Amino acid sequence: MIRLAAAVMATLGVALATAASAQGVSVTGLSGQRAELTAADLAAMPHLAVTLQLEGGKSEACEGVALSDILAKVGAPQGHALRGPEMTDAVLVGAADGYHVVLALAETDPGVRTNRVILADKCDGAAMVAPEGPFRMVVEGDLRPARSARQVTSITVVRVMPPAR
Repeated sequence: MIRLAAAVMATLGVALATAASAQGVSVTGLSGQRAELTAADLAAMPHLAVTLQLEGGKSEACEGVALSDILAKVGAPQGHALRGPEMTDAVLVGAADGYHVVLALAETDPGVRTNRVILADKCDGAAMVAPEGPFRMVVEGDLRPARSARQVTSITVVRVMPPAR
């Protein structure tokens, strides 16, 4: 009986540790700069409201942090610094279920395009929970939510170099 209780407690501890680590997002910049953002960190940052277009013509009103603000924490180029070689930079977004999406870094910059990209922590006025949350990428203007990855756990800036001529 004691072994069973110990096994249950150990399993519960692993589950709680996994759930706790899933409540944050790991952000990595081009030079390896890292930021671990917790739910509390993201909640304290300025939020924007964006409409998420869902399948079947439905939509949700989501709130979250501009992806450009998150990327600034790891030194991603923005504004006038986003030109030349930086135009080949991309943002790889990873989700807990293994889903990945890629955006051009320029797509995340409000100086390049008017449609916004946010990391949402609320939709329809409530905190997001599984299977959608706790964080969802929302790409404003997309006609379907294929790039709006759910359960986001990582955001990585990478340089995509064109093939040599």
